[in-house]
Amino acid sequence: MLQLSYKPYLLQLKRVFTIARGSRSSAPLMLTRIAFGGQEGFGEASMPALYGESFESAAAFLSRVDLSQFSSPFETDTILQYVNNIAPGNQAVKASIDIALHDLVGKLLNMPLHQYFGLPAQVMDTSMTIGIDTPEEMAQRAREHAGFRYLKIKLGAANDRDMINAIRAVTNAPLFIDANQGWKDREEALDMIGWLKEKGAVFIEQPMLKENKKDLAWLRLHSPLPVIGDEGIQRLTDLREAPELYHGINIKLMKSTGLREGFKMAVTAKALGLQVMLGCMSETSCAISAAAQLCALADWVDLDGNLDAQNDPYTGAFVNNGQLHTTGKPGLGLGNINWDDIVPCSTNSAN
Repeated sequence: MLQLSYKPYLLQLKRVFTIARGSRSSAPLMLTRIAFGGQEGFGEASMPALYGESFESAAAFLSRVDLSQFSSPFETDTILQYVNNIAPGNQAVKASIDIALHDLVGKLLNMPLHQYFGLPAQVMDTSMTIGIDTPEEMAQRAREHAGFRYLKIKLGAANDRDMINAIRAVTNAPLFIDANQGWKDREEALDMIGWLKEKGAVFIEQPMLKENKKDLAWLRLHSPLPVIGDEGIQRLTDLREAPELYHGINIKLMKSTGLREGFKMAVTAKALGLQVMLGCMSETSCAISAAAQLCALADWVDLDGNLDAQNDPYTGAFVNNGQLHTTGKPGLGLGNINWDDIVPCSTNSAN
């Protein structure tokens, strides 16, 4: 019989993280565990406010999940379909169950999950993200992350060019640009993209509001750099219109409901001629280790969400000289975990 446990956890960040749509110094998580046959699988939900999930919504959803009705974790598709049908939305908390279930299955099979999905282990360069700040502070962070091949820069503020110029004064590293829907006018966005290409940008992530499909389609046709869908591409069904709006997609397990659907999204995107990026929220090494299992399907990787965490309760996939490595251990590849040692937070603690 499968047994589900969960607890709220507040991930503290090393510094305030700012994007075009807000700032935060911590991230509310819901940690999950599924036990079966003497093994445990671990997962998590990272729930930034802009996606509408919270400690309260996650707890309410999980209280409705009854995994004891299933006799085996290898009924994976049946279990995840049942979880998906409990209620619409709730992608992150659904991902927490998916990740824990796959971790459990990998451990029971004694194989890392990339092998379970038929993929080779893949070492990839991950970008390191620099949030919106003063140009001077962003330049300092670029100096601190000189060991990374790529830097991911959050834009969408009034002084975007000043920030890029400050960073360019200290590094020539290629830049992943994420506007987080912060640009409003398509002509100005196109002008900015042309300028960013001259400054060494690799692609532009979600330049305009996801609802502004007419201007996104126009920008896709005219942009000198690939336009990548993030907020506009969450689940597999969103890929139907993706080729008309974007050159590629950013797959995040917290949006896709986990590894199962994230894998399907990557394979489908490739079949549609779309480029694939693997991204993350502010997460622990648990969710980062999960996403890292799919690196062989990615063109670009931005899996740095655990690197700015002060209180990561897990160890797993790691970065060495800017490159992301999986551990090769079964399941997610996490280190030894005592679930009872992870202290839950008050659900009133999130900022």
